[in-house]
Amino acid sequence: MKVAIFVSDNQMIQKFTFETEQELIEWADSLEFQSAIISSVRGNEEAILAHIPCTKKKVVFNKELKLPIKNLYHTPETLGKDRLASAIGALALFPKQNCLVVDAGTCITYDFITANGEYLGGAISPGMQMRFRALNHFTAKLPLIEQDGKAQLIGTSTETSIQSGVINGIRFEIEKTMEEYQQNYPDLQVILCGGDAHFFESIIKGVIFAFPDLVLFGLNHTLHHNAIS
Repeated sequence: MKVAIFVSDNQMIQKFTFETEQELIEWADSLEFQSAIISSVRGNEEAILAHIPCTKKKVVFNKELKLPIKNLYHTPETLGKDRLASAIGALALFPKQNCLVVDAGTCITYDFITANGEYLGGAISPGMQMRFRALNHFTAKLPLIEQDGKAQLIGTSTETSIQSGVINGIRFEIEKTMEEYQQNYPDLQVILCGGDAHFFESIIKGVIFAFPDLVLFGLNHTLHHNAIS
């Protein structure tokens, strides 16, 4: 569980990671905040919010909340909250500009939001660790290996061949996706976030803006959009 403290509209001053809800509750219980927003896929938001002292407002990030973007996804009830929050964060960082968010995490997600603030959707593909594990799980002899620096193009062993296939495969996928979007939207701003953002930032060709905490930034922007006063 990731937690961030912001001052003013968008300045993050601290970030924490907690393994359990109890750790988060014990930490928050000794503090006092002006307002808070929470996003979870476990359906436990209200229970956690009850233990977070706030002087003004507490909100749950869901589809009923007033959002600073127009969600045109055909199945909004199935849209991941992190995808939506990252799109909101992108619009806050680059207002009135077409944005493509590439979130390199457990899955690699691509989310597009127009300069007019319309979220259209994107794509979902397996993330780096998922690809490594899939090669090991669905074959009889391929070993489970880890990412180990920049992959060479020609793998000269089974291990380096897997690294080449996974890492270069993701790199080519991201670069080609960026290229396709840029052909349709020449003024496109590409934002890279997620747990593997720093790794891919150094090997992807093209102009990108790395912002690992984009989801947290988007949640904070949504909180302020909901009339904090």
